[in-house]
Parts: sequence; C-alpha cells; structure tokens
Amino acid sequence: MEFLQWKLESKTAIITIDRPPANALSSSLLEELDELLKELETNKDVRVLVLRGEGRFFSAGADIKEFTTVRSSSKFVELAKRGQQLFERMERYPKPIIASIHGAALGGALELAMACHIRIVSDTAKLGLPELQLGIIPGFAGTQRLPKYVGTSKAAEMMLTSEPISGVEAVKWKLASRSYPEEVLFEETMKLAKKIERKSPASMKAVLNLLNYTKSAQFYEGVEQEAKLFGEVFDTLDAKEGIQAFIEKREPVFTGK
Repeated sequence: MEFLQWKLESKTAIITIDRPPANALSSSLLEELDELLKELETNKDVRVLVLRGEGRFFSAGADIKEFTTVRSSSKFVELAKRGQQLFERMERYPKPIIASIHGAALGGALELAMACHIRIVSDTAKLGLPELQLGIIPGFAGTQRLPKYVGTSKAAEMMLTSEPISGVEAVKWKLASRSYPEEVLFEETMKLAKKIERKSPASMKAVLNLLNYTKSAQFYEGVEQEAKLFGEVFDTLDAKEGIQAFIEKREPVFTGK
C-alpha cells in the first residue's frame, strides 16, 4: 500500500496514514483504507483497530487539489456517496475502531474520525468542518454525524464559522471520549485498545451492531440529501473561488453566485 501502513501489536492492528505533508485524504488513500478494512475484518488475529496519522497531523482533510480535476456536479455526488459508503461501513464494522487524533482532524478527516467507534485526542488537536471557508459543504456525512455528538447548535456554529475546537473542547462536547497531552496520546490509546482486545469477539460484535440502531431513518435521508447538495454547491462560482483561494493560500472573495 502506498499511503497506509499497518502492523499487529498483540491483538490490535495499528493503521497509520502516511501521506506527507498533511496526510490529505485522496481518493486513492480512501480506496486503500477500504481494501485494508476488508482484509482485517477476516483476520482472526485482529480484534481491535487503531487509526492514527504519521507526522504532524492525524489528517488535515480531503485532498482539495483533487477537486479541481472533477468537472461535473454528478461526479461530485458520486464522490460524496463513495465516501459516505466507506464511513458507514466503518461505523458498522464488527471490530472496534479507535481514532487516535493529534495535530488536526479537519473536514474529511473529522468525518473519517466520526465514523470510528471511539475517538481519543491530544489536548491541543484541532477538530472541525471548515468546508464553508472554501465555498463548499461537508460531503462524507459530516453534516449528519456532527450534530449527533455535539448537538445541533454547536454543529451549526462549527460549520458556519469554519472554526475548529481543541481536543479538550472535543471531550467537553462529547465529540471525543478522552484527551491527553500529545506526547502520551498514542501510549494511552494503546492501553485502551489492549483493555478492549481482551473482550469476547462475539460480544464486541454484538454491541457494535446494536449501537447502529441508535441511528434513525432521518439520518440516512440526511446523508442522501447531503450528497445531492454537495454536488450542487460545486456548480457555484463561489465554490470555484474558494478552492482556488485555498490552493493559492489567500482569503476567498465570495460573491453569492
């Protein structure tokens, strides 16, 4: 695999995102993740998965430069649906997946983390959905999962302002379960993973399956609508301006068109 590494420690598979400099989530990386999840699901030696990032970040988000190569709104809808399907698969995965988040988990990276069963964060990590800063919207079910954790008001604030919250705040808002100083984050994550891996695989699978019943039919309607609007927004001039401004490292000038 080009962008993912994994190793087995005891009964925990440690998956590392390794795509310098910011571990951006390209289509190829997400395809690799999908394939790896299929492989580990049937691996009897693996009981728990830990997902982490190499370098400074868990992941700074989607590969924005990739967006400039997509030419139609229907292709953006397809892109959104592929991401949604992968993250839904993760949420329904029969083995616990723990996200160990340091540095930043922004945009698609936070959507990825929210699809994991447990999130452990560094105190100073930045978590957010800043897509509106680019004139676009979250497309991998972020608009539906974020309110489930932090509530509608806080989710609206985070998305509409594009401002992230810290790891400490993420615990306060129930977006993460624990936060630690960055230097001990991975060690503490592995302590948790090893505590979980001693449980019965059948019992863990049953609990993870039952947790999915907490999602309503409205959640899936929202995800479908999100993909549709994700495509429509990319047809606007503001989206093109926002993406170009991001690439050029300048503030976008939105005109409402």
